[in-house]
Amino acid sequence: MLIIHPSTRFKRSYKRMPAKIKKDFIKRIAIFQKEPFYPSLNIHKLSGKLDEYYSFYLRDGYRVLFDFVSEDTVVLVNIGSHNDYRKWGC
Repeated sequence: MLIIHPSTRFKRSYKRMPAKIKKDFIKRIAIFQKEPFYPSLNIHKLSGKLDEYYSFYLRDGYRVLFDFVSEDTVVLVNIGSHNDYRKWGC
């Protein structure tokens, strides 16, 4: 099972998410923690300025940006809409 650490930025962004996105996140993070590459999560490595990160899908075009810091540890970097994550540039 993965160890998951939310960053400060992630926590701030999460607070601003609509209730339905928070609910979807809770459901999907449980799946992610047990099986990180479960097909319905659509995990993929990003490119460009965010090429060191990965992302998985939530409903309504929202994404969770994260990084594998070790084989069993993940840092949640940010959460937001698809348009938001194009602006992050971390």
